[in-house]
Amino acid sequence: MGELLDVIVVGAGLSGIGAACHLKRQFPHKQVALLEGRDALGGTWDLFRYPGIRSDSDMFTLGYSFEPWEEQKAIADGPSIRAYIERTAKKYGVYSKIRFRHRVKRASWSSADALWTIEVDHEGKPVTLRTRFLWVCSGYYDYERGHAPEFPGQSRFQGRLVHPQFWPADLDYAGKRVIVIGSGATAITLVPALAETAAHVIMLQRTPTYIVSLPSVDRVAVWLREHLSPQLAYSATRWKNILVSILFYQLARRAPELVKWNLRERLWKAIGSGIDIDRHFSPPYNPWDQRLCLVPDDDLFRVLREGRASVVTDHIETFTETGIRLRSGQTLDAEIIVSATGLELLFLGGIELTVDNRRIVPHDLFNYKGCMFGDVPNLAVTFGYTNASWTLKADLVAEYLCRVFARMDSLGARVCVPRARAFIQEAPFLDLTSGYILRALDRFPRQGAKHPWRLYQNYLLDILLLRVGTLEDGILELS
Repeated sequence: MGELLDVIVVGAGLSGIGAACHLKRQFPHKQVALLEGRDALGGTWDLFRYPGIRSDSDMFTLGYSFEPWEEQKAIADGPSIRAYIERTAKKYGVYSKIRFRHRVKRASWSSADALWTIEVDHEGKPVTLRTRFLWVCSGYYDYERGHAPEFPGQSRFQGRLVHPQFWPADLDYAGKRVIVIGSGATAITLVPALAETAAHVIMLQRTPTYIVSLPSVDRVAVWLREHLSPQLAYSATRWKNILVSILFYQLARRAPELVKWNLRERLWKAIGSGIDIDRHFSPPYNPWDQRLCLVPDDDLFRVLREGRASVVTDHIETFTETGIRLRSGQTLDAEIIVSATGLELLFLGGIELTVDNRRIVPHDLFNYKGCMFGDVPNLAVTFGYTNASWTLKADLVAEYLCRVFARMDSLGARVCVPRARAFIQEAPFLDLTSGYILRALDRFPRQGAKHPWRLYQNYLLDILLLRVGTLEDGILELS
């Protein structure tokens, strides 16, 4: 029959470790296991190993609410973030609950037993587990493959072509000419890092991205640490950054022309007159139609000013033996080409779901309060914000689910399920226009137009709905 657990958490990344810590702190008696498909914790922050890998959110909001970020840099590198996750897991006693190299393949719910049966691949061997509740914290993109379009003439290129998601440990780019294809967070991280030793780096983009520069060290946080206790200083800095990000996002949505002007003025001061800002840094869409990119300490702009890197905005006509020829006729020579062309999204880490022998099609589901799904029992998923730090939402989801568990325990209930009793006016699950999102919308659930079926991207509203809102809403059924 398989080992029986109270909660199985899938994924030992930032949100999975956070979920386990919340459970450990509030329900130390529950039997909990974390199933991690890889051989290390950290998720994103262990998978990506490309040069310069860092957060695109400040660590006072990307960090856990219950565990202060104590390092100086607010914009942290990947190894520091992974160390923070591991340190937190050990401090709260959840590291020992991780079962590495356990990849969940299928999950089947039985209403007769009120249990999930979990089929796992462990180093090529099948393992069966049972759990009363399944909590998926595997993120929303595919770890096995990135988005890698086939470029015309790609096989002709005689240099080395790499994708950042699978960065080769032996890649030597010192003194080499490098082209980075892309303009998203990965590309703007790679360019200044590669430019430190490469002969020259070109960021080749089809469409510009909005970019904001921030100091890597938060001076307010430094001052608060000198005058307050660590937890109080952390909380104050966290709330300061939350409110600033909410204000900026709301301003971008309500007064996009004002925000465009402000971003352009910042760029002018950071880059100067030597680069055509209108061509290379003025996207054809409004701020926050797609996620903004963060640059710490002007590092990208510095290498552009110094001539160690350059930006080209054009379309690829074909790869050549020595580089890339553009539609404009311009040719770019390179010994290494990095295809920073984005991610592929994957719902629930690719887990196949059945409920009472009925296969669940993800796109048929409706989101409930951003963490559960209509008519699917004892299943939750953690999705972070697309317009703010992932962990802000992950913490709120964990708090909400712990409230649900406490209520179930008090009632002696074994099943919780949101009941979709009436027609739900539908909308896409994610509302950004980024290519990696638009490519995958038909593989993801949908959301409704109104609460509680709507997926809000608003931290203050979610506090009211998830942290303090009533559980007895007439939709969530406990039995």
